[in-house]
Amino acid sequence: MPPRRPTLKQSLRAIERAFADIAALAEALTDRVRVVERGAGRATTAKPRRKLTITPKRRAQLKLQGAYMGYMRQLKPRQKTRVKAVKEKRGFEATIGVARGQAVR
Repeated sequence: MPPRRPTLKQSLRAIERAFADIAALAEALTDRVRVVERGAGRATTAKPRRKLTITPKRRAQLKLQGAYMGYMRQLKPRQKTRVKAVKEKRGFEATIGVARGQAVR
């Protein structure tokens, strides 16, 4: 037996329900926008955040860490274990060199 097709009346009801859902979502969104607009005035009274200062040494560490993570993402699990072993023995600089060689392959 072929599948039943919805009647015109059923299709119209489904469309009406969809529009009602859209209207409800739009109403909820406007409520959220109002709340955010009201809260915007309060944000100016909050304490200013302290500015983080990164030392040149820390910046260099972060740069090495980023390079390490970037190469590690490209490696297969077996290669990752080899590179991690090198990191334990010789540190980040040597590890990045090994990982770079592994990633090229």
